[in-house]
Amino acid sequence: MARRSLPEINAGSMADIAFLLLIFWLVTTTIDSDEGIKRQLPPPVPEDLVDIPPVRERNVFVVLVNSNDDLLVEGEELKIGRLKQKAKDFLIANGDGLLYGDKPEDPDLPVRERISKAAVKQKVGEYREFVKTAADDETKDTYQKVLEDWEKKLSAIELLGGEFKTLPGSAIISMRNDNNTTYDAYLNVQNELEAAVNELRDELAVAKFGMTYKELEDEYEKNSENTEMLAKIYAVRLVYPQRISEAEPSSANN
Repeated sequence: MARRSLPEINAGSMADIAFLLLIFWLVTTTIDSDEGIKRQLPPPVPEDLVDIPPVRERNVFVVLVNSNDDLLVEGEELKIGRLKQKAKDFLIANGDGLLYGDKPEDPDLPVRERISKAAVKQKVGEYREFVKTAADDETKDTYQKVLEDWEKKLSAIELLGGEFKTLPGSAIISMRNDNNTTYDAYLNVQNELEAAVNELRDELAVAKFGMTYKELEDEYEKNSENTEMLAKIYAVRLVYPQRISEAEPSSANN
């Protein structure tokens, strides 16, 4: 009796189905991506630099976290619950001339620089002339970028009511951790420092534009062509820039 042969299974269609399922998974699956905390790192020291320019202590807000998770701010031990207000005092410095008014100068805090409409308009006029008379395209592009920065500052001044004060370029919050600092302590300090900046931005945004800073950002995300919203965000950032620099962790107990 002849043995009956088994029917062959057509695997071609199964391969097509598997391929379609793979494409569906790639299209619909959301893959989480880790994002680091945005921070301004200290620039490398040039090799040919012999004399390091002095740093004014009043312009640096020093935050240290040692191996025992103890918090030291400006050389003094501080509870984490007081860090945000301490950082706000540094950022407000000697009065911002908008919400807090001018206060008697504190020698331990940076002096905010006054940015006036007249001075910025003068810079805009100067760089417009530089762009017109530039000798070559490369020089023209350089002047054009600087001009755009001054034009954004002019727009910010008009939005803020004529002038404002901002921290000097050298003013910064400097954070340093020990290698044995716990991650929870590190995050707690980061959160308090960010909260200090965000609260000041919110206060200014609400006072000038009737919206919190976060609401301004959310509105801009909905419509990236909203140049007015972008100008308001830039204006708030000019008054309260986020300058939190992290030094390389040390192995010594602070």
